[in-house]
Amino acid sequence: MAFVLLTGCGGSGGGEAPVGGGGAGSGGSGSGSGWVSGQFFAASTFKNQCQNPRSGTDPSTGRLYPDIQGATLDENNWLRSWSDETYLWYDEIIDRNPANDAVPIDYFDQLKTFEMTATGASKDKFHFTYDTEDWIALSQSGVRVGYGVVWAILEALPPREIAVAYSEPNTPAGTGGFERGDRIVSIDGIDVVDDDSAAGVAAINAALYPAQAGETHNFEIEDLVTGNIELVQLTSGSVASTPVQHTRTVTSPNGATVGYMLFNDHIATSEQGLIDAIDVLAAVPGGIDDLVIDIRYNGGGFLVIASQLAYMIAGQASTGGRVFELTEFNDKHSAINPVTGNPITSMGFVDETVGLSAPANPPTPLPTLDLSRVFVLTGNGTCSASEAVVNGLRGIGIEVIQIGETTCGKPYGFYPTDNCGSTFFTVQFRGVNDSGFGDYTDGFTPSGSSSSTDASPPGCLVADDFDHRFGDPAEARLSAALFYRDNSICPAPAPSPKVQGLSKASTEGASQPIVWKPEGLNNRIIGH
Repeated sequence: MAFVLLTGCGGSGGGEAPVGGGGAGSGGSGSGSGWVSGQFFAASTFKNQCQNPRSGTDPSTGRLYPDIQGATLDENNWLRSWSDETYLWYDEIIDRNPANDAVPIDYFDQLKTFEMTATGASKDKFHFTYDTEDWIALSQSGVRVGYGVVWAILEALPPREIAVAYSEPNTPAGTGGFERGDRIVSIDGIDVVDDDSAAGVAAINAALYPAQAGETHNFEIEDLVTGNIELVQLTSGSVASTPVQHTRTVTSPNGATVGYMLFNDHIATSEQGLIDAIDVLAAVPGGIDDLVIDIRYNGGGFLVIASQLAYMIAGQASTGGRVFELTEFNDKHSAINPVTGNPITSMGFVDETVGLSAPANPPTPLPTLDLSRVFVLTGNGTCSASEAVVNGLRGIGIEVIQIGETTCGKPYGFYPTDNCGSTFFTVQFRGVNDSGFGDYTDGFTPSGSSSSTDASPPGCLVADDFDHRFGDPAEARLSAALFYRDNSICPAPAPSPKVQGLSKASTEGASQPIVWKPEGLNNRIIGH
């Protein structure tokens, strides 16, 4: 996926992309492919028949790769049949001749709906691929090439403003002192704020998002707290995410003890990280009065972790025997899961470890806080499994107070599926809660008051704040949560900061703030 980063006045930004045979045919005619529109062979007919089959052992399974010699047409035929069998909106796919695309990923890009929602947004915003090896590294530990910092482009046009959204501990950026809110002054001697040359813009983009490990760049960075400017050299490498950070307690203006944690990714390592955080908060003398979970940049991941987190918040008395999420597939599959072949069952609130990063043999009971409400700090990067936490808890009557922005709107999920070295993500199910609700395609939006609807929880619209660290009671969203906690109303609107929210850049509106994370981290993933 290409994205615009920085631009000069009237300039353009840089981009980055994170992915035979066929005699049986599957559907046009006269093309030699055997394609007939609307007619499909089983996807298994073409599975693992590859133009360039892999050899050796799959490091993720310890088994030999299943690939056999095939052709691009076989790979496209598999994508076509697999999509028809499992895609949630299979009947909205325009059936195209699989022989017309020489690159399977290009063919896959067309195997989706192009319909729009009621608000004019794309109905399917979540259709993508990953190189399989890259996907395994990313989903298991958040490993990706970089410095261990997520940037916030507050202003892409001169005078530019680039801040640290957050950094990962034990990474080049984390050990280099990069913290939330710090601003970049220059990179490799290039004035980040005012340089308007095409060469300068290209160099800044390349340094911010290094393409490979081993790249070294010099950053001048202004410390948010002291205002001091320091020169720090960073070398890119394969860095891992620490998904749970900044666990602590803060005190509300009325003296309540409120727990806080930053939760950035539902990746495998977050299972143990969340357990550790809940253990810390459960051990607070006298207990915490409320909990704030900061998921403003959490794009989702493993659904089972979302269920575990919801259980640890609410406890056994509220969750026992209740549905966290029921998966609904397309109308061809009302009883049997089309991916696993098993009967469709609901996911309850998972109350023990499952082995993603915490021991599962034997499983260990999860700690709980037994709360009847929780505050969530959200942004438009809050997506998928993160939204499932909100929806799952609300479905059993736990009060969820939303502070921040409208979430991304992804009640959908998929089973990442490898074929010939690429892992494909196509929307295969929607999730509904214990109350049967799952229609939040346009996201959850805080109502602005204590009233609520299914897609509009009680809470306050509050812009993101890059002038305070995470967990600082003065940070705009946490401050609003504490005020609401004490007064049951939103605080008076503050003067609007420049940054109204965070979103991936588009080819229009270069001044729109940007926080970019890999698309593979914006997921609701079944299985582990």
